[in-house]
Order: sequence, then C-alpha cells, then structure tokens
Amino acid sequence: MTLLMAALITGIGLGSMYGLIALGFQITYSVSSKVNFAQGSMVMLGAVLGFVFCQQYGMPVILGYPLAILCCGVMGVLVEFFLVRPFAVRNSEAWLMATVAGGILLDNAVLFTFGNEPRTLPSVLVEDSWNILGSGVYPQQILIPIAAIGVALGLHALFRHTRQGRALLAVVQNQTAAKLMGINTTVMVTGSFAISSMLAGCAGLLIAPLFSVHSDMGTLFGLKAFAVAILGGMTSAYSVMLAGFIYGMVEAAVTTYLGSSYTFIVVFALVIAVLTIKPSGLFGRAAIKKV
Repeated sequence: MTLLMAALITGIGLGSMYGLIALGFQITYSVSSKVNFAQGSMVMLGAVLGFVFCQQYGMPVILGYPLAILCCGVMGVLVEFFLVRPFAVRNSEAWLMATVAGGILLDNAVLFTFGNEPRTLPSVLVEDSWNILGSGVYPQQILIPIAAIGVALGLHALFRHTRQGRALLAVVQNQTAAKLMGINTTVMVTGSFAISSMLAGCAGLLIAPLFSVHSDMGTLFGLKAFAVAILGGMTSAYSVMLAGFIYGMVEAAVTTYLGSSYTFIVVFALVIAVLTIKPSGLFGRAAIKKV
C-alpha cells in the first residue's frame, strides 16, 4: 500500500509536469501546425534562470521566477522568428531540424556560461516531507499538479474571456478566415510560441527543487512531453493534460515495481503499442479528408 501510494503521488506530480510541457506542443501545433523541438531546452532555461536570478543575484522568488518565465517567453519569440518563420513562409519542413539545432545551441551556450556542475535550487517546500498514508511526500510534489492545473485553467480563461485569446482560438479554427477577419495571424503564431516556452519554463522551475539544475536536464523531459502530446492526440489541452497524468503514473508504477532500468523500455513500448492501435492518440480523432 505504501509503495502504491508513493507511486501514485510521484506519478501525478511527474504527469502534471509532462502535461504542462506537452501543452506547449499542443498550443503551437494547433495554431501553426508547427512545434518547437527545443521545448526541452526551455525547461532547462527556466530552471537555470531561476537559479541565477534567485541564488546568484539574490532576487526574491516572487520576482526571480516570473522574470525567468518571461525570459523563456522571449526565447520562444526568437525561436519562431529565426528558426520557424523563415522556413514556414517557403513551405519547407526544415524548421523541424532548425528547432532541434536551436535547442542544442542553447544547451551548449548554457553549458559554457553556467558550467556543467549540477546545482540545487533550494526551496522550503523540499526541506521536510509530509507523511501521507505511510509515504513521505514533499510539499513541492503536491504543488506541481496544483500549479499545472491552475495554469491550464488560467489558459482556458485567457482563451475564452479575452479578446486576444478569442483571436488565438479563431486562428486555431481557421487561419485563413481569421486573416480575412483582420486578425494578425503572424502575431498569433508568434504568441503561441511565447506561451509554449513560458509553460516549459514554468515546468522547469517547478521541478528544479526536486532535480539537479544543469545544462542538459531538459532533454529527457522534452522527449517525454512530446510523447505525451502525441499520446493525447494534439486535439485539445484537456486530452494532453490527461495523457500526461496517465503517462506519469505508468512511469512511476514501472519504476517502483520493476526498477528504473525497465522504465524506458516498458513505457515507450506501451506508447508504441497504443499508437499502433490508435494512430491519432488515446483521445485524438483522425482527420477527415474531403475529396
């Protein structure tokens, strides 16, 4: 029972974090049919900037963390402007490799400036654990799903109750029609990349106190989050978040009962099996082509 509870709590925390990153993939794909394969690097950037601002420069968390997230948003704008748009306007798929290369460049830039020594981002939420049904749980592990759900609800409110959000939804539904209605679709696409990178940076800050902060920490998180986005079907934010919870709990259960050596083998084998049966994802719907 204790092992099951520990796996459940760990899985919910990991799953919500994967879902938050995957939500960034879903947003950019819905708006522009493009994704930022440097998303994992944005996770790392958020954690590193949070450490630099709060530990090296002595900023309070309430100031340093939002500034780190804002910087990630600016980086997302730069990715769209320099690595995606030049190829998209020529109907080239080279943006895919360009974003991968951009992530590698960012990782190495941080490696040379920040160093390769893993750092710890202190937090009062990981100093003492709580006993929940015999399992030790850090408050930070409880905060992650709460924060992820809060961010998802905030995005929902933004899209439904603000002019800019409704404009973004219009671009998602029909970019050509939105452009004819006077909506600047280029700005909307750029904004989607900014939001995507800010979500990744937020995830990086949430997990930083539980993991070491270093230049390549985001690689695996980005890969898993992309698997979650595909698994959810890329159809809606809800499906991606739900897929994140499922993925996280399966991963935690496999690690708890079989060991970390089997985690990648079992989890990705299950992902392949699911996509073989449902190529559109667990909650996705196959696109209807009119001829």
